[in-house]
Amino acid sequence: MVVIACGALANEIIQLQRLNHWSFFELECIPAQIHNHPEQIPELVKAKILKAKSEAKEVFVAFADCGTGGLLDKVLREFEVSRLPGAHCYEFYATSAVFEALSEEELGSFYLTDFLARHFDKLVIEGLGIRKYPELKEMYFGNYKRLVYLAQTENLDLLNRAKIAAEQLGLEFHSRYTGYGTLATSFAQLAKTPAQRSQT
Repeated sequence: MVVIACGALANEIIQLQRLNHWSFFELECIPAQIHNHPEQIPELVKAKILKAKSEAKEVFVAFADCGTGGLLDKVLREFEVSRLPGAHCYEFYATSAVFEALSEEELGSFYLTDFLARHFDKLVIEGLGIRKYPELKEMYFGNYKRLVYLAQTENLDLLNRAKIAAEQLGLEFHSRYTGYGTLATSFAQLAKTPAQRSQT
């Protein structure tokens, strides 16, 4: 099996693979920076699906919708390929019920994962042009009220980085430990044989 994954999930998927001694899949990643251009995600995923299918390999896509507005799902339906649940990685890490509750609690929430906390400057401050044009911060984040760090690991360094990110954006800081959420359960399901999967 080939797992086509967002680069932002690579570390977590590899950790799950090591912890569970999984050898049933090979990982193909698309650079995480593509999230600043979600309209490109469907075609990049499609190209990797075509390559895997040409080699007669089963495919799973480790992306949520990720801002494609349903266009990724359109590609996946064409090839009868499944993906991770939810609209964003925040949702499958937190689980849909918790993410919905967090959103209802404060609609103006900006979310960080371990990956985004680790690479906040590169992907957000530099990636969105805020370092060069500080006035863009208000344009992008003016309607947000708080930053919510959804932590996959209990890592003090990442917690501090997330707090600094909230300060940079002028947002109230909140954190919640999620672990791997439905990323872990989705891969546990994939680890089963096709016959086992059909029984669940």
